[in-house]
Amino acid sequence: MENPSPIRAINKTKHEMTMLLKEPLLLAVLILIFASIFIFVLLPIFKVIQFSLLDADHQFSLVTLRRIISNAGYRKTFWNSIKLGGITAVLATVIGYFYAFAVTRTEMPLKRFFKIMAMLPIVSPPFILSLSIIFLFGRLGLITNNLLGIRTFNVYGLHSLIVVQTLSFFPIAYLTLTGILESIDPSVEDAALNMGASRWYIFRTVTLPLSMPGVVSALLLVFIQSLEDFSNPAVIAGDYRTLAVEAYRVITGMYDLRSGAVLALFLLMPTMMAFLLQKYWISGKSFVTVTGKPSQERPRINEPHIMWPLFAICMLLSGIIIMFYGTVLVGAFVNVWGIDYTFTLKHFLYVFSTGFQPLKNSVTLALIATPVTGVLGMIIAFLVVRKQFIGKRVLEFSSMLTFAVPGTVVGIGYILAFNQRPLLLTGTAFILVAAFVFRNMPVGIEAGTSALLQIDGSIEEASTNLGAGSFYTFRKITLPLIKQAFFSGLVYSFVRSMTAVSTIIFLISARWNLVTARIFSLFEVSQYSAAAAYIVIMIIVIMVVIGILNFLVSKIGRNKMA
Repeated sequence: MENPSPIRAINKTKHEMTMLLKEPLLLAVLILIFASIFIFVLLPIFKVIQFSLLDADHQFSLVTLRRIISNAGYRKTFWNSIKLGGITAVLATVIGYFYAFAVTRTEMPLKRFFKIMAMLPIVSPPFILSLSIIFLFGRLGLITNNLLGIRTFNVYGLHSLIVVQTLSFFPIAYLTLTGILESIDPSVEDAALNMGASRWYIFRTVTLPLSMPGVVSALLLVFIQSLEDFSNPAVIAGDYRTLAVEAYRVITGMYDLRSGAVLALFLLMPTMMAFLLQKYWISGKSFVTVTGKPSQERPRINEPHIMWPLFAICMLLSGIIIMFYGTVLVGAFVNVWGIDYTFTLKHFLYVFSTGFQPLKNSVTLALIATPVTGVLGMIIAFLVVRKQFIGKRVLEFSSMLTFAVPGTVVGIGYILAFNQRPLLLTGTAFILVAAFVFRNMPVGIEAGTSALLQIDGSIEEASTNLGAGSFYTFRKITLPLIKQAFFSGLVYSFVRSMTAVSTIIFLISARWNLVTARIFSLFEVSQYSAAAAYIVIMIIVIMVVIGILNFLVSKIGRNKMA
């Protein structure tokens, strides 16, 4: 007769505690990780919620909440953000689906080129697309003013925001849908094709329904990113107000931290709901890519009436991306855009003379945060997938939480949590590094978890059965096997640390000003070419560091194999 479930749970807990006590290093690491997540993830979120619901005398009060809700302008700002997020999510997902289908399912040429084009917005500095749309379609724009002679076109507003955010976030949908489309068993579609079904009928009745969980996941992920976005609305929105920017303006312009915290709370609610829904879809659907059964080579579509229209779509999108990025590159080398196109290096001289310190600070802090983020993400993924311990589900959820928390909320939360003793960190480099690490960690965890689920656990069990500890096994066996996921986590961490805006805009100080904050200040005074010079230098730095990271990660496990 089986034990009742409460007794079974108690026995399981005792067993997990016994196993942890046998590995004191593992126990110490778990305690350190739990403490770090509590301090740098949960505490700031709690502080935002607490501060929103207390008055100046630290008494429970809904006065500020009622005032924000009753304000028609703030209600409109909330729905503006939802509207922008919804439109961007639909457009980016549709474009991402076409792009992913063309790359994974057809025999069209230039696939490697299209993959590079899709990755470009992900590894690019913020503001670049907003800056290029100003250069092209602003009052002194190359297209509107110089080519068409239109001087009254208003580039600012919802229409430009939709274009910029769609181009910025369609790669998220593309990456999500590429994995889904590649995981569908080709024999299912081949069976329908062999029975005489048309390509359109197969797509409509087989491919699209099987990929719908990925479509919904992509929609929700892009929606979250759109709501969180600060840089593009701050530059190009004009009179179209969004929550992320409004919270910043209320705090820095009106010096009303409590109202800003309430607005951040309103921003947190839809992103958290979308995150939980996305996690529900992912956990509720299974895409098995390694079944142990031989799989046939997927036949590629080569019918001209399908392949060439998809090729045209990919070429058009890639052409727009090249035009936007090329515009910023040219803009960095002209004297005054729209007025004097004389070649000059003065903007770069400005960056390397009076404006070099913010760039140096960003590179330094990003290089510090990147290895910490990458290693911590792989360790947490390893613990969640391979180990059993008390609080495993709590660790899994809380470590991924900052993906759903907008940067504006994180920034405000860090101000509230670390502005007094014993955690007085405001104005220091440490608070910026901590924000980078815990803000960017979820992507590394997700990549590590996905990689580990594809690896047979018996390989690591053989090591532990021979007497090796968990972290020796992790360092010598697991990490070399998941080094591609490790590389992805490192690259994402460095790029996002270099390009962060919404989080750090509240945390910078006179000593630790960062390059993205400096670029934002240049936009505010319309020094667009100087901003373009910063962006070009950032792109070069990011590309160089990605190359170095690729070289270093490729060395993991090499000496053991030699």
